Amino acid sequence: MIEHELILLGLLKESPKHGYEIKKKIREILSLVAGVEFNSIYYPLRVLEKKGLVLKRTNKPGKRPQRFVYELTAKGQGRFDKLLTESFLNFKRPEFSLDLSLFFLQFMEPDIAKRRLRARLHVLENLIRTLKQTIISLSTKQPSSWRHILEHNLQMVETESRFLSDLIKTL
Repeated sequence: MIEHELILLGLLKESPKHGYEIKKKIREILSLVAGVEFNSIYYPLRVLEKKGLVLKRTNKPGKRPQRFVYELTAKGQGRFDKLLTESFLNFKRPEFSLDLSLFFLQFMEPDIAKRRLRARLHVLENLIRTLKQTIISLSTKQPSSWRHILEHNLQMVETESRFLSDLIKTL
């Protein structure tokens, strides 16, 4: 819940938002870089509201239906700052889908294992190209945080790619 809380408070720090806007931003942007999913955002928003971190207001723009707009409170700002600091200092182990496969690698014929690893390596090489192109194409209007995220991801993918190349040679 801490990551979800950080995301919701961070999005509301940008500006007040209605629920659909929050959900859309999570789905279209944050899920790509943070790997998080929300089944529902309204329950966590209610929890944040009960804690006094978020204020819910009613908004009826023009002829549109009434909707709730959420905004960060001063207490929510303090909680966001605390969670952001903790996030920088959180060193939980990264999870890689490959690790489970490597654990059971001994049960696979070496030739089949090499083929599977080469296939993964091919996907990673395509991803590396895409990340590099995306980094180059980022406009100066984009926040620098996007460049940092993409460069971080690029380095992790390049590291896994080197690891796989070396592993394939040893099999």
